[in-house]
Amino acid sequence: MKAQPQLSIALASYNGEHYISEQLNSLMRQTRLPDELVISDDASVDATREIIADFTRHAPFPVRIQANDKRLGSTRNFEMAIRACRGEIIFLCDQDDVWYPDKIAVIEERFNSVPSIGAVFTEADVVDQDLHPLAKRLWSASKFSPKEQAQVAASDALGVLLRHPVATGATMAFRSTYRNLVLPIPEIIWHDAWISLLISITSYLEAVPTPLIAYRQHSANQIGIRRDHHGQSCSALYGPRALLYGSAHRRLLESTKHFSAGEQKLHRLDEAFRFFSTRAALPESRWRRVPIALHELMALRYHRYAHGLATFFKDLRR
Repeated sequence: MKAQPQLSIALASYNGEHYISEQLNSLMRQTRLPDELVISDDASVDATREIIADFTRHAPFPVRIQANDKRLGSTRNFEMAIRACRGEIIFLCDQDDVWYPDKIAVIEERFNSVPSIGAVFTEADVVDQDLHPLAKRLWSASKFSPKEQAQVAASDALGVLLRHPVATGATMAFRSTYRNLVLPIPEIIWHDAWISLLISITSYLEAVPTPLIAYRQHSANQIGIRRDHHGQSCSALYGPRALLYGSAHRRLLESTKHFSAGEQKLHRLDEAFRFFSTRAALPESRWRRVPIALHELMALRYHRYAHGLATFFKDLRR
């Protein structure tokens, strides 16, 4: 009989006294308990550390706590937790959500069933600060369409991720064999978009359509559900995406000895980087944007890396 993989949870905390107890209790109610919980606390100044310390005294699994002396920020704090995990599969965990009892068991089963999968992410119920359901589930709120879900199921997660991030870290787990590829995480890049993108290029992502967490939205969310902001400039809106794709391309070129990307995927990543760089540099004058955007449209990049004519006209009007 094959031994169960060792499972780690990487939890990043910061001033989470209002919600972290509910999250920690939900980890204790898992039908498949983790083999360890690693908490990296980002210099909290409220009661978070005391709540965590109390939890460790009765947790049914080992808990290791790392306390940062000064604030590192969300991305670097997650990196600290991920780096300290000892398991073969690493679950990312936000401090303010609630995991449903079968989350770990369902995701572990997917890894065990398909050894080629590098990472798994799932659907979630979007809830308010009191855990009351909101109108949409996470995938709908993130505009992760049924067509794109089918594309991920057909082993082309990269094609979706080059349009927009869809894998939310709070629902994600990945094999620790990819840790040396994804770490360190560039400082101003979303950790979940970075991890899912790199693993989609060097392995496979699986999207599980079952909601396995209550994804809490409240006024203190550091990320929450990402939304398009129509008032943003092209530079502010598209610059971070160009940075994501350009940084990922460089990391993959640096890691070819240990992680195989393939020329076609690297080409798609580089083309997406150039497309978003071009959009980020669109001039303020709408008339001057026309020939630049039209060139990208005729090259079909608006169709491959955005939503075709709809996005093209939005860029002209923005």
